[in-house]
Amino acid sequence: MKVAVLGAGAIGAYVGAALHKAGVEVHLIARGAHLEAIRRAGVRVLTPRGDFTAHPHATDDPAEVGPVDHVFLGLKANSYAAAGPMIRPLLHETTSIIAAQNGIPWWYFHGLKGPYEGYRIESVDPGGAVTAALPLHRAIGCVVYAATEIEEPGVIRHLEGTRFSIGEPDGRLSERCRAFSEAAVEGGLKCPVERDLRRDVWIKLMGNIAFNPISALARATMAGICRHDGARELVVAMMRETVEVARRVGCDPGISIERRLRGAEKAGEHKTSTLQDLEKGKPLELDVLLAAVVELADLTGAEVPTLRAIHAVSDLLNANLVRAV
Repeated sequence: MKVAVLGAGAIGAYVGAALHKAGVEVHLIARGAHLEAIRRAGVRVLTPRGDFTAHPHATDDPAEVGPVDHVFLGLKANSYAAAGPMIRPLLHETTSIIAAQNGIPWWYFHGLKGPYEGYRIESVDPGGAVTAALPLHRAIGCVVYAATEIEEPGVIRHLEGTRFSIGEPDGRLSERCRAFSEAAVEGGLKCPVERDLRRDVWIKLMGNIAFNPISALARATMAGICRHDGARELVVAMMRETVEVARRVGCDPGISIERRLRGAEKAGEHKTSTLQDLEKGKPLELDVLLAAVVELADLTGAEVPTLRAIHAVSDLLNANLVRAV
């Protein structure tokens, strides 16, 4: 098996190192000081499960890698539309694209039987630009239940979780999913192949849709949000509205809001990826989290006043960030 990790940041480099440990031919595509550190000393993973160092090939040029069996996409979703030139040298006829993203994926209604089959979510795939860069027939969904961060260039700190659930948009238990799953498990990850990955998408989104924008607006950790009575009530309202939208597009997350809150509290004084991006002055990954669900609410007639309000103020924050870049 040959795997390219495009966007070998905190999550991508962690997965790449695990796959390399399992004997997979791994190519990390990164840039800057992080790339130079990996070239010099490999990827050092600091984890409660036992630190290790992997030495996969690393480059900033996909053409140097050539076609692979799987592209593991570690980019932010707001970078997908521009990823075509980086992706194309990595593709052969059957290459899959495994997109480890938060929020609603561009493939969400691909292969989903029902009234919305084939619907393109404009806020996620504006003008079809993401589908053009990442063809739907190549897509394998991936929901990440792991927390990692780049402690310093070339050094990944694994905080918690090793689960990377994957699945085909049409629910098939495909050979390509099975092969990738087996390699990931061999490398020490949990990688179940799910028939209904959309349920995982919504379970993860229940937390992300609330904690990510609130953490950026309030400069607060997940535990800090949970400790504040008013903020906690806001999270509950946003989760409740999100579950209603999920049900209207045919998916019941099947998890209580209180249980989802308890799961978030366990993260402790963890800064969400959105807050980390804000602190670095980077654009915020909000379209696939908030804008997409508001769009689906419009599609299905769901009432989501809290989501609309938080979307408005966080979108303004993001617009100011983008102007400042």
